[in-house]
Amino acid sequence: MSHNAPAAPGPPAPYDAVVLAGGAARRLGGADKPGLRVGGRALLDRVLTACAGARTTVVVAARRPTVRPVLWTHEEPPGAGPVAALAAGLRLTTAEHAVVLSADLPFLEPATLQRLLAALRDSGADGALLTDAGGRDQPLVAAYRTGALRRELGTLAAGSDGLTGLPLRRLTGALRLTRVPDPLASFDCDTWDDIADARARIREHGHVLDEWISAVKDELGIDLDVDTGVLLDLARDAAHGVARPAAPLTTFLVGYAAAQAKGGPEAVAKAARKATALALRWEEENEAKDGGGDGSGPDTPDAG
Repeated sequence: MSHNAPAAPGPPAPYDAVVLAGGAARRLGGADKPGLRVGGRALLDRVLTACAGARTTVVVAARRPTVRPVLWTHEEPPGAGPVAALAAGLRLTTAEHAVVLSADLPFLEPATLQRLLAALRDSGADGALLTDAGGRDQPLVAAYRTGALRRELGTLAAGSDGLTGLPLRRLTGALRLTRVPDPLASFDCDTWDDIADARARIREHGHVLDEWISAVKDELGIDLDVDTGVLLDLARDAAHGVARPAAPLTTFLVGYAAAQAKGGPEAVAKAARKATALALRWEEENEAKDGGGDGSGPDTPDAG
């Protein structure tokens, strides 16, 4: 059974995350797909950043360095397929809701998962999944009620062949699902052309700055959301009012000052406002100098 339902406002329930990062990647010639980089970040790390709000995150794959700590497990027997992998990951979860994700989603965002969880909550369905640009279901970009998953996995496991080799549709076909269209977040990387498309897309004008900031935060281990517009305005004012090299140096000093104050986004904003005011004062003095005044008021002629 399936239906489509819009997500209403309200806080989604706490959730766990299961990320399936195994598979042979045959269409990529056997490449290590979770480790392929898009925008300087491994695909797996991009997905782990998107589900950082999970209480517990389980990755079903061989261990590797990741952007944040996770639990690791693997399906039995190895290579038994996505249903067996999902069952293995689900054993380590405790929340009533779980997001189930593949490890090749370059454009997945935390907001997408919140939409899925809200749709799950409001619809009363067993699961909420994304659909891609062609309207196809994407069961590995979805939120599920773990009780429903365990129930159906138990039924399938009781069959003569168990879970080995079963396609996901054997599992999801028994669930009541609601669907959330999202062509971008559901974009996955199965081929080298997909990888090339993803790498090109993040460098488009509307995406490149956010992508770069996210990559830098991951690389430096910074979990801090700041108003990038404030910093960009500061950089512009410092470059225009002082000198071009003042822009990067000033933004660095603002960040350092906020860190010294052990503050969060508010400390960054406060330091940026102070530095912006200083840059504007420099600009005013420079304009007064070029105009022949001293910056204190209108010019006056000599008395005689």
